[in-house]
Amino acid sequence: MQMKRNLGYLLAYISMGLGFVGLTSNGWLTFILPIYAFIVIPLLELVLTVSEGNLSKEEEDKLLVNKMYDWVVYLIVPAQWGLLILFLFSVQEKLEVYELFGRIITFGLACGVFGINVAHELGHRTKKYEQWMSKALLLTSQYMHFFIEHNRGHHKNVSTEDDPATSRYGELVYSFWFRSMIMGYISAWKLEFFKLGKQGRSKLHWRNEMVFYVMCQSGLLVAILFLFNWQTMVMYWVSAIIGILLLESVNYIEHYGLQRHIGDKGNFKKVLPVHSWNSNHSLGRGILFELSRHSDHHYRPNRKYQILRHFEESPQMPTGYPGMIVLALFPPLWFYVMNNRVRNLQKENSDLIASVV
Repeated sequence: MQMKRNLGYLLAYISMGLGFVGLTSNGWLTFILPIYAFIVIPLLELVLTVSEGNLSKEEEDKLLVNKMYDWVVYLIVPAQWGLLILFLFSVQEKLEVYELFGRIITFGLACGVFGINVAHELGHRTKKYEQWMSKALLLTSQYMHFFIEHNRGHHKNVSTEDDPATSRYGELVYSFWFRSMIMGYISAWKLEFFKLGKQGRSKLHWRNEMVFYVMCQSGLLVAILFLFNWQTMVMYWVSAIIGILLLESVNYIEHYGLQRHIGDKGNFKKVLPVHSWNSNHSLGRGILFELSRHSDHHYRPNRKYQILRHFEESPQMPTGYPGMIVLALFPPLWFYVMNNRVRNLQKENSDLIASVV
């Protein structure tokens, strides 16, 4: 079991390797990572078996003290920055338009899968150096405010209308992108203003992390402009946007149509495993460091990726995240597949999921 898990998480480095191939090759190979992510993996997940097994307490303890699981994610940080540097130099070559497009998409996927997803895992850690690793990854995707909004906003307000990153029943993924990005950014500023206010400091005090993030992200853009040219800066920015949209597509999927009840005191009731869509497809679980076992992540946010659990009451997606992202991009198909599932869940769990239909 443990050996299988070890190999599963190393699958992420196949994606990293394909990203390298895409940024150093020509022709159709510039699209090798998108083909792998959105065609090969979804098709494999349709035929491969799912794994609903959980670890025993003793097995969890062994995995928690095994540093290999930490180093697997730590090494993503220099690897992602290496891909960024490689990307910046690779787009200086004389390329066909479609090859340039392929390289932009390739690094965009790296921004989403590594720059934000792995940052998400490290951002929940308590050690300062791990949190700095998270911010370093988010910088490559120009999405550093995610560190604040996700941890202090999303986890508090998830599956409520107060959360920009929770999609509504019947909402299009395309409109959700804009609502989540804009309102999430505004929320991060508000959270920092609130924190500084409690400390008796001004809103734009030097301890305001959002100011620091703006300086870091702007500094990276200026450095690219100075070291390369404005075209390279724009291409990098487009790649970062692709990574951001990949994240927001995952956000759209994770809590679609699932709303918490309001308690007697006017507060939202506790987040439970039933408030997040889950997937036990082993391939996607390994590549995304168990992101698809999202129910347990929200139920116990500080649990490390290697010990996340399956819950019988967790609503299950028909496939893993790559396939679900493709499905979400075609709203009629998405609504056909997902809306009945939401309605059935609300009927079966009316005491836990508020009706939004």
